[in-house]
Amino acid sequence: MFRRIGNTVVRHPVWTIVAWLIAAVAIVATAPSLPSNSDESSFLPKSYESIKAAQLQEKAFPSAFTPSAIALYQRTDGGRLTAADKKDVARITARLGEKHIDQVQKVVPGQPSKDGRYDLTLVQMDSKKAGQPEQSDAAKELRQEVKGLAKGTHLEVRLGGSAAQALDQEDSSKRGQALIGIGTFAIILVTLLIIFRAPILAVLPLILIGLVSAIANGLIAYATKLFDLQANSSISSILIVVLFGVGTDYFLFLIFRYRERLRAGDEPKLAMVNAVGRVGEAIASAAGAVIIAFLALVLSTLGFLKQMGPALAIAVAATLVAGLTLIPAVVSLIGPKVFWPSKSWQREPENARFAALGRGVRRRPALTAALSGLVLVGLSVGTFGFNATFDLASGSMPKTKESMVVQDRMQRAYSAGAAAPTDVYLSSTGGKPLDKAGFGDYARKLGAVEGVANARLTQVDKTGTTADFTVTLKDEASTDKAIDTVQRVRDVAHSDAPPGTEALVGGMSAIYKDIDTAVNHDYRTVFPVAAVLIMVILGLLLRSVVAPWYLIASVGLGFGATLGATVWIFQAGQGHSGLMFMLPVIMYLFVVAIGTDYNILMIARLREEAREGREPREAAGMAVRHAGPTVAAAGFILAATFATMMLAGNALLTEMGFAVSFGIAVAAFVMAMFFTPSLTALIGHAAWWPGHADRAKNPVAGSGPALGDRDTVARDSAGQRG
Repeated sequence: MFRRIGNTVVRHPVWTIVAWLIAAVAIVATAPSLPSNSDESSFLPKSYESIKAAQLQEKAFPSAFTPSAIALYQRTDGGRLTAADKKDVARITARLGEKHIDQVQKVVPGQPSKDGRYDLTLVQMDSKKAGQPEQSDAAKELRQEVKGLAKGTHLEVRLGGSAAQALDQEDSSKRGQALIGIGTFAIILVTLLIIFRAPILAVLPLILIGLVSAIANGLIAYATKLFDLQANSSISSILIVVLFGVGTDYFLFLIFRYRERLRAGDEPKLAMVNAVGRVGEAIASAAGAVIIAFLALVLSTLGFLKQMGPALAIAVAATLVAGLTLIPAVVSLIGPKVFWPSKSWQREPENARFAALGRGVRRRPALTAALSGLVLVGLSVGTFGFNATFDLASGSMPKTKESMVVQDRMQRAYSAGAAAPTDVYLSSTGGKPLDKAGFGDYARKLGAVEGVANARLTQVDKTGTTADFTVTLKDEASTDKAIDTVQRVRDVAHSDAPPGTEALVGGMSAIYKDIDTAVNHDYRTVFPVAAVLIMVILGLLLRSVVAPWYLIASVGLGFGATLGATVWIFQAGQGHSGLMFMLPVIMYLFVVAIGTDYNILMIARLREEAREGREPREAAGMAVRHAGPTVAAAGFILAATFATMMLAGNALLTEMGFAVSFGIAVAAFVMAMFFTPSLTALIGHAAWWPGHADRAKNPVAGSGPALGDRDTVARDSAGQRG
C-alpha cells in the first residue's frame, strides 16, 4: 500500500502540492475562531458534587455575591491606610460602579485587612460568562480604570480575582507561544543544518509543517465547535511543539531512508518510492500509536484533557498524511539538489559512531540490556515521592503577574482560605421549609472540623428550603491541606445533615477535590486503554504477540524514569510542593505514544535486517547502525522542541516541557538505541512468535547482502520488503 502511495505522489508531485495548498486556503478561510476557557469548574462533568453545588447556588441564590475581580489597595510607602486613603478607596469603588463596564453586575466595598495595610473593592460579573473572552476584556478595562482613578493618591492598586487571572493567563500564554515558536524554529533549523549541511533541507520542514499547522488548527477549530469541546489557551502552546516536533520526526524518517536508497544506487524518483514503501509502514504505525493514545483522552472526565486529546490526534493525523504525501512530493520534485551544497549524501561514512554502537549491542546484548534497564529502574524510584498540586491559575503564569501578586498578598493579609471560602448548601428533600432551630448546631459541627477556621449561616433562600453555610478554611483553597479539609467537611456535612435534608459542598477547594478524584479515575481508565491499543498496533505491525509486551513494558519503564526524574528536579531540587495534577496523564501519553515512535522505527529496521537472513544479534547491531542516526536526530530535535516549553515562564509548561523532553530523550537514547534492540537480540526468534516476521524466505549466508547489492534493489523494486 505504501509503495503505491509513493508511486502516485512521485508521479504527480505538482498536483499533490496544489491539492494541499487548496485545502489550506479553504480550511483556514472558513474555520471558526477557537475560544478559550480557564474556569476550573468547567473541566468537570455535572455529576460531581462541586458542580451540583454551583448549580444549586445559581438556582437558590441567583443574586448571591461572588467576586470575579478584586481590587487590592495599599499605600505606596507600605504603611497603614489613613482616613484619607480610606476615603479614596470608597470614592474609587463608587466611581467604578458608575462606569457600567460590560459584564460588571455589581461593585461593592470589601473588608480592610486586620493589620490595616490593605483594603478591597469586590466586583461581581455574569457567572455564566466565567472564563470567557468577554470577562477578560472587562478585567482589562477594570484594571485601566481603577489605576486611572487612583492617580494623584497615595494608593497603589492591583486587580486580581478569576477574571484578572484569565486575562493574565491569556497574556502569558501569548508570550509563551511566541517564545516556544521562536525556540522551536531555531532548534529545528540549526540541528538540520548541522546534520545535513544543506540549507534547503533545514528550511523545508519548517515551511511544510507550517502549512500543515494551519490546516490542523482549522480542523481542530471545526472539531471543537462541532463536538462542543472546552478550549484552553495552554493547548495552543502544546500544538506548536507537537506539530513541528512530530512533523520533523516523520520528515527525518523519510529523508534518512531517501538518502540511504540514493547511496544504494537507486534513481532519484525510485529512491523516494522505495523510501515511502520502506518507512511508510513505520511512520503510519508510529502515528497510529500516537493518535490512539491521544484519543484515549476522550475517556477522561476532565474537559481540559477531553479537548486536548482530539486536538492533538487531529494534528498528528494531518502530519501523518503530510509525511506520506506532501513531503515526498516536494522532495521528489527537488531531487538530490535538496542536499546541496553537501556531497556527503553520495556515500556512507566509514567507521561511523553508530556502527560502533551497533557492534556493542551485537557482541554484549545482555550487558547492554542490563545497564540500560538499571538506568530506567533507578530513575523510576523517584515516582514514590510524587505529589499533585491543583492551582491552575498560578501554575499557568509567572508569580510576577499582577493577579498572582494580588493572590499572594491577600493570602498573607487575610485568612488564607478567605479569598475562596467553601459553601455548604443544606436543602430540604421534600420541598418543606427547613427547621431553623438546628442551624446553629449544624454550623458548630462544621466549624469544629479539623482545618476549618470558622463556619456560619450566611443566607436562606426565599422559599426557606435551602440554607447556605459559609465555611472558611485555615489554608489556601488549592493546597493539599485545604483539599483534605474539604473532604472532612463533606463527611460531616453529609452525616450530620438533619433528617429530610441533603447537603452539597461547593467552592474552589471542593472543585479541586473533585478534580483529584477525576484524575485518579483517568489513571485507572486512560492509561490501560492507551497501553492496550498501542500494543494492538505493535502486534499488527510486527505480526507478533511477544514483542508488544516487552516493548510496552520498556516504554512503561521510560515513563517511570521520566516521572521520577521530574519529581527529583522540581520537588526535591527546586522545593516545589508538588507537580501539576495533570502532568502524569499528559506525560504518560506523550512519552508512551511518541516514545513508541522510536521503538517502532528501530524494531521495524531490526525486522528488515533479519529478513535479509541475519541472525538476531547481527540484525540488532545492523538496526542500530542504520536506524540509530535517524532515532538520534529525531529524538534530539523532538526533545529540544518540547524543552522550549520551559521558556513560557509558568510552572505548568515548565514542568511539562522538562518531563516530556526528558522522557523523549530516554525513549530515543536509552530505550530505542540500547534497551529494545539488545532485549530483542537476547529473546531471538521467539520475539516474533507466533509469526515468522523475521525469517527470510531465501536466507543469505554470512552477514547478508551489502547495502548496495543489486538483489536488494531488485527486491525493493518488486515491493517484497518493508
